[in-house]
Amino acid sequence: MRSTTLIVSFIISFGVIKAFANLISGQLADTWGRKRVLVLGWLVGLPVPFMIIWAPSWEWVIAANALLGINQGLAWSMTVIMKIDLVGPKSRGLAVGLNEFAGYLAVGVTAFLTGYLASRYGLRPVPIYLGIGYAVLGALLSILLVCDTRDHVRLEVSGHPQQFAPISFREVFALTSFRDRNLFAASQAGLVNNLNDGMSWGIFPLFFVSFGLSVERIGILKAIYPATWGILQIATGPMSDRWGRRGLIVAGMWVQAAGLFLTAATARFEWWIAGSLLLGLGTAMVYPSLIAAVSDASHPTWRARSLSVYRFWRDLGYAIGALSAGLIADSFGLSWAITSIAALTFLSGAVVAITMRETATHPRP
Repeated sequence: MRSTTLIVSFIISFGVIKAFANLISGQLADTWGRKRVLVLGWLVGLPVPFMIIWAPSWEWVIAANALLGINQGLAWSMTVIMKIDLVGPKSRGLAVGLNEFAGYLAVGVTAFLTGYLASRYGLRPVPIYLGIGYAVLGALLSILLVCDTRDHVRLEVSGHPQQFAPISFREVFALTSFRDRNLFAASQAGLVNNLNDGMSWGIFPLFFVSFGLSVERIGILKAIYPATWGILQIATGPMSDRWGRRGLIVAGMWVQAAGLFLTAATARFEWWIAGSLLLGLGTAMVYPSLIAAVSDASHPTWRARSLSVYRFWRDLGYAIGALSAGLIADSFGLSWAITSIAALTFLSGAVVAITMRETATHPRP
């Protein structure tokens, strides 16, 4: 029997590379400008679908996922940073919610379409044609339509009540990682959120296959989670602006944990649908609220770098989740891997409840 850890190695490579691409994206955005980094990210992503179509070995798939990690780390980071540049503090949740809605709804639709195409035409090359279209369209739109947003930041800084002396990237890294209690709480929650997401990428399909589920039904389950996550962020992003970030983050982590426990404890398709819905709901509550909370706690002059550090820790969770879940699955079984990650997700929500103070500017009491 193949090692589960080996099977999920492509997720590990993606997570590590994306995390480090995130880490440098904020510094590059402040130095080169947001648009240049966005375009660079899309150009790096162009070879990815072709590499997967023509891959003669598993190493090619891992290399393609490494390039995809760079693409995501640069391009998606810029979409988040640019939208936050464009709105004021009262609408950060709305801006992030719309951005994440568009992205993860597309992930859900694509998961469904690729599952259907794979069941009809095989794993390669037909399902990968979607990726070619996405990569080309993303690059063209970034080059032709997107404008840089650094001038918006300069305008925001000129009217900001708190004026800070310039600080180094090392200081921003320390603040975001552990020195500021709100930024620490957000960073650890982001890491655990993507840790359970990375686990679901690699372990869920193997878990469902072990019960004899078809490729098409697995595609449906894998589509429900990101589609729910994506759609509901239209509501949860603005909710975090009106009611505050902290409560949504804590409750969202605990709802995710409930979805994971339900999935591990049951053996029926209907219950797995419910678990996927809970996982999507919880992630929708957490995802835009965390990014908005980091933006709230950062000064405009180093906000892009703080977001890049937060996204470094968050997306490192993909690799840690896939690796740890793979090792647990190899030693104790797939159900134990899912249950362990569920317990860690619940604990992370408790850390936020204890550590984080409310960051929204004018939350409704």
